[in-house]
Amino acid sequence: MSRYQWAEDDFLPDGVFRLTTEEPQNGRTYVMYHGTTRDCADSICEDGFRQSSGGMLGPGVYLSRDLEKARRYPIELEDDEERVIIKVKVNVGRVIAIRHQNHRLQKTWSSYGYDTAWVPPNCGMVKSGLEENCVWDPCRIHILNLIKPQLLPFRAADEAGFDY
Repeated sequence: MSRYQWAEDDFLPDGVFRLTTEEPQNGRTYVMYHGTTRDCADSICEDGFRQSSGGMLGPGVYLSRDLEKARRYPIELEDDEERVIIKVKVNVGRVIAIRHQNHRLQKTWSSYGYDTAWVPPNCGMVKSGLEENCVWDPCRIHILNLIKPQLLPFRAADEAGFDY
């Protein structure tokens, strides 16, 4: 269990939708999250998002509407203190659902006019079982704020069973 908590305010910009279990709807704008390191977050805030060179869904910017999913990244970091979540709003444009491995458009969806590829939760493609989105054009993504982990007060951490 972590000694940190991840706080998020509940206020959304006008016209922006919160996580649901439903497939993202074409043309809608959603709040999404991107987990990264503090240094990378600073770079992204300064220069904007850039496409990854690859990944499960090919090139793009990987995001999730699920804060819990973003909180886990980067996976190789052991200490939450080094993690930052970038809260963004994204107009998803035209969305394709990739519901299984080896989908015929799994890595080429953007060549067929799709703006976002969505992997549904619990479809067997993501180990965590949480949803994932890949947005082709970083210009669709607008940073709202950074969410940094907050160290739990000693008493709360102690009651949660942490050893010091």
